[in-house]
Amino acid sequence: MKLSHCVMEMEESVTLAANARAKALVAEGRDILSLTLGQPDFATPKNIQEAAVASIEDGRASFYTVASGLPELKDAISDYMKQFYGYAVNRNEVVVGTGAKFILYAFFTSVINPGDEVIIPTPCWVSYVDQVKMVEGTPVTFQTTEENHFKATVEQLEAARTDKTKVVLLNSPSNPTGMIYSKEELEAIGNWAVEHDILILADDIYGRLVYNGNTFTPISSLSEAIRKQTIVINGVSKTYAMTGWRVGFAVGDPEIIGAMAKVISQTTSNLTTVSQYAAIEALTGDQSSIEIMRKAFEERLNTIYPLLNEVPGFEAIKPQGAFYLFPNVKKAMEMKGYTDVTEFTTAILEEAEVALVTGAGFGAPENVRLSYATDLDTLKEAVRRLKAFMEK
Repeated sequence: MKLSHCVMEMEESVTLAANARAKALVAEGRDILSLTLGQPDFATPKNIQEAAVASIEDGRASFYTVASGLPELKDAISDYMKQFYGYAVNRNEVVVGTGAKFILYAFFTSVINPGDEVIIPTPCWVSYVDQVKMVEGTPVTFQTTEENHFKATVEQLEAARTDKTKVVLLNSPSNPTGMIYSKEELEAIGNWAVEHDILILADDIYGRLVYNGNTFTPISSLSEAIRKQTIVINGVSKTYAMTGWRVGFAVGDPEIIGAMAKVISQTTSNLTTVSQYAAIEALTGDQSSIEIMRKAFEERLNTIYPLLNEVPGFEAIKPQGAFYLFPNVKKAMEMKGYTDVTEFTTAILEEAEVALVTGAGFGAPENVRLSYATDLDTLKEAVRRLKAFMEK
């Protein structure tokens, strides 16, 4: 066998696989409506584009930077943290890399030894579990309940804790559920982690995309003790419609941040220079485009959520943030004679020509994920097709 055990055991990303299958059918001439990918359907704001072009034209983008990111970008991130998290950070507490996904990998590489355990409540984003396995850690997952809006409790975390537990991972607002932990819930989890000296990995990538009066509380903002225990993962992709620019960052303990910078220096080296100048403008420039996008997502959610719940067998809790709906389809599967959610999702793709993502990859065998990061007409037609499929 030429391939490594690591790669052989690695799962393919279900979101990318679903999108690839949808694109293949489109190439065959099928009229597929794809609700698979987690990216804004807006172009990067003009002021950010112009800052990037300027850095190309004046030559700044032509050269390497420090592997961990431009000092000016770290300063912009510190200002951003002060504005939205309530505390500023030093440059040695910030590392920037090629997307939040790679920043997560750099974190796991920096803190996990073989056999160390990472607690990951499910449903969760598809790459967490495999990234932990890639660095020979042990992902410890448990199912949260729909009754508690897919949020982990201290009791569940304590039941999952062992003397090998190194990290607890929290993603709020959540991909795929869109749920947000309350301040009280986060305080309880944060204090539990501090008590047992467990690192908190806070994936806050959707923190600016919240709707209908809900608020996002960063766990690292709750107390000095919790902040010292927390590594914040964030980026510009979701908030500023910059998924293609691949800019992620981490903020936290200087020793861990320094280790992550070392990993970056031996792998990707610096994040693409032009993207760094674009990110500086995103974080420090005109912020009005964010509210325009947020309002558009909110309108789509409020329009499509009640329509989705009219689809026979689809039962969704209304999300508070991000841009996904995550309906339970157990009854729908029973109605159509399916027991496997991936097979059910494939049938919807082939027969209704709507591409969704199976919940199996998120650790949720009774759910499907659909993104509302597309226009309202497409969303309404997709739900109409789902309803027709279920009523057939």
